[in-house]
Amino acid sequence: MKDFLKEMARSSRERADAARSREPFAALRERALRAPPPLPLRNGSSFELIAEYKRRSPSRGALVSKGTYPGRRVEAYARGGAAAVSVLTEPTYFDGRLEQLAECAALLAPQGVPVMRKDFLVDPYQVCEARAAGAGGVLLIMRLLSDAQLGEMRDCAREMGLFVLLELFDATDIVRATKACPPNAAGEAPLLIGLNCRDLETLETVPARLAEFAAELPRGCTRVAESGLGTPADCAGAARAGYGMALVGGALMSATDPESVVRDMLEAGRAAT
Repeated sequence: MKDFLKEMARSSRERADAARSREPFAALRERALRAPPPLPLRNGSSFELIAEYKRRSPSRGALVSKGTYPGRRVEAYARGGAAAVSVLTEPTYFDGRLEQLAECAALLAPQGVPVMRKDFLVDPYQVCEARAAGAGGVLLIMRLLSDAQLGEMRDCAREMGLFVLLELFDATDIVRATKACPPNAAGEAPLLIGLNCRDLETLETVPARLAEFAAELPRGCTRVAESGLGTPADCAGAARAGYGMALVGGALMSATDPESVVRDMLEAGRAAT
């Protein structure tokens, strides 16, 4: 997984540099700021869900057939009560595209549900790309960024009005996040702190890590449980451990009735708080 993250960071840098050669940063920034204001993250209940749309994953292969229209699934997420929809935009391993994010954002705007760009972002340019495509938030992976880079990315997200989900994996990430990430000021888009319970060596999920690290996560930010949540009972356990949100992908992509699964997960999480 460590080599995988390095490869993703290298590929992401190449994508950002290629995009910048086509449209300079200043022009993209101006275009992004002219885009409609980002939708705010819905976060009014004791437990919320970020529902993920991804066409493929490295561990499970193809999750949808080529050419599948994302609208029916992401609209079901919204009807089920998802606070936001995460859209993978990494092309090589996840078969993602910015165009898919833009499509989902346009579909969900009437329901007031923001989309989040999930990718291996390494450059503020990519944060502006997200806003220009209609995103309301971005995922940032602590492991891929220096403290200086993280500061630049958060500053750009603030300017763009985007919420940030900062993804952590272990105690080292937590220490860095605690030092580098004071909570947002009033009125700013929120900073969410996510704990991904996937083991970086084996690629297996270790759900016990959610409870193990919960008390150590930075205070003042909503905690997001990531990976390995496949049932309402899993969401209830995350809520009892102190998480206010969960990011769920594979279980929803494989569900024949994703609307009901989202609703059931939310009900279980809220009942456990």
